[in-house]
Amino acid sequence: MPKEMRTETPDDARLIRVSCPQKAKERDLAGIFMDSLAAAYTRFGFNLFQKLNKTKDGNIFFSPVGISAAIGMLVFGTQGATPAQLRKMPSSEKEAGNSRIKAEEKKKYLDYVEKYYHASLEPVDFVNAADESRKKINSWVESQTKEKIKDLFPDGSLDSFTKLALVNTVYFKGQWDREFKKENTKEEEFWLNKSASKCVPMMTQTCTYSFTFLEDLQAKILGIPYRNNDLSLCVLLPNDTDGLEKIIDQITPENLVEWTNPGHMEERNVTLHLPRFEVEDGYDLEALEAVLAAMGPADAFSEYRTDSPGLSSHSGLQVKKFLHRAFVAVTEEGTEAAAGTGVGFALTLAPGYEHFHCNHPFLFFVRHNESNSILFFGRFSSP
Repeated sequence: MPKEMRTETPDDARLIRVSCPQKAKERDLAGIFMDSLAAAYTRFGFNLFQKLNKTKDGNIFFSPVGISAAIGMLVFGTQGATPAQLRKMPSSEKEAGNSRIKAEEKKKYLDYVEKYYHASLEPVDFVNAADESRKKINSWVESQTKEKIKDLFPDGSLDSFTKLALVNTVYFKGQWDREFKKENTKEEEFWLNKSASKCVPMMTQTCTYSFTFLEDLQAKILGIPYRNNDLSLCVLLPNDTDGLEKIIDQITPENLVEWTNPGHMEERNVTLHLPRFEVEDGYDLEALEAVLAAMGPADAFSEYRTDSPGLSSHSGLQVKKFLHRAFVAVTEEGTEAAAGTGVGFALTLAPGYEHFHCNHPFLFFVRHNESNSILFFGRFSSP
């Protein structure tokens, strides 16, 4: 884990708060998950997917870790007085202590994020050079994600009223333990539903994979290991062409952990057909707010703007933008995936072989094997 860093800045400087980037190799990502947050990330990721699935057509892709970290930096922090408590103070006392409260809350919050998220602190000038600061932030995100996440903050998203920007990135590039041979990739039909299809480049390979039938759901799961076997791409494929929507609400985060546990899956000879594909996706504050509200922490999310312990209204910081962008490419060589999260504050088969033919909508997720944690999660339904 990178060391903590801090740059001393004047009191009136505008700040960008960024998390230190994770390394590109899958072995370097493993350290993210070796703590008690692993189960929480998995639960959060799948619950978020279930809500997005009800409001969004087509492909879905995001990083549960990236969004969770950003939300964690919003929710927690100082344990100072809330706005409700402060409203009970006499007016003169409020005015006298307002400046002190702002300074103390800001310092406690920054100390918290630095300590628990190993973030670095960098000065930028939102007042006089908001657009230049925005471009600087976007350039950092682009460099940390190997140019896969560009323009995280669009034009006009940060302005002279911006006080603070929180940014984190997750980048992963893993080679398959056994690469697909390009000469075996052929055009095949991918069925969007029982009556419509599109041609896709379908990669094909026959070898030993972790595999299990889910008889109650009429589906099956396959684990495709990356080199070093620290991480796997898990694919959940319904038996029926239009079966995915029928089973999503029957799946729980606990199910995913159980089904993909090495003790539950078996090593089987499998002929795998997997599309070569790319997915880009993104969400802003309005989209995420509605989805997260439906998940349960509705009050918590609405309070991010005004009443969270770390960012009360007296700190002068309120959420103006919450942005998440994610990218994934699955090819014969392996998988490349990246995500950036930004928060702006303003004031025919041989016998004995299974058949796993991904020619209709399926779920997929990059899983850390030891901790059962999900790094990236997606639905592929529209080539």
